[in-house]
Formats: sequence, C-alpha cells, structure tokens
Amino acid sequence: MEKINKFVNIFLWIMMGITAILAISFIANISSNADDPEMRSWLDTNLIWNYILLLISLVLLVFFGVKEMISSFKESKKGMFSLLIIAAIVLVSYLLASDEVPVFLGSDKFVEQGILTPSVSKWVDTGLFTTYIFFALSIVAFIYSSVSRFFR
Repeated sequence: MEKINKFVNIFLWIMMGITAILAISFIANISSNADDPEMRSWLDTNLIWNYILLLISLVLLVFFGVKEMISSFKESKKGMFSLLIIAAIVLVSYLLASDEVPVFLGSDKFVEQGILTPSVSKWVDTGLFTTYIFFALSIVAFIYSSVSRFFR
C-alpha cells in the first residue's frame, strides 16, 4: 500500500507540474492580437491537456467505482437498486412521452431548421415527466417523514 501511495503522489505532482508549466506558458504568451499563431498554439495545447486530464479522471472514476463495487458487493446493492429505480422511472417517463411536435408561436422556424424534431420532442417530454415524478416522490417522502414521527 505504501508503494501505491508513493506512486500516486509522484504521479499527481507530475500532473500538477505539467499543468502549471502550461498555464504559465500560456499566460506569458497572451497577446492582444487574436490572430497570433503562437497564442493559438498555446491555447490548443492547453485545451488538449485539459481533455487528457478529463479522460484520465473519467477512466480512474470508472475503474475505482467498479473496483469498489466488486470488493464490497454487499454494500453496493443499495446503490445498484437506486440506479435501477431511477432507470425504471426514466423508462416509464419515456413510455409516457409523446413524440408530437408542439405548436407554439415561432415553432415553425425550429421545425424548418431541423432543431425541433419528433425525437427531440420525445426526449423533452421524457425529461419533463421524469421531473414531475421525482417532484411527486419528494413531496410524498417529505409528508411521510413528517407524519411518521407521530406514530413512533
């Protein structure tokens, strides 16, 4: 365990050093000329570095999440059950949603541009139904927690 902690600390210091060097280099090369190729090059480099950091973070997040779920499967059951309930609510919302494109002032412009399609309408409806269901469940949970105190 000591070796892993040492490796992680060294890795984090290297990542932080690279980030600091790139940030300082970018700040040093800022110019008022928007077409300056050197400034654009530093901007591109910093953006690529941010994408790399994001990718590393996502990979580590998934890896450690799966590792923890496997190592303590008994405790993970509640979390997986919660995810299953959320997926069921989204599925019910999707089945209730309509793919009919709504007609409102200016909607024909969005339909002509291809922004408002039956698929988009269906997913917007799904989001609305999901929000309504979670809102109703939160009200029921609030009422239950308030009333259940009196029956203890």
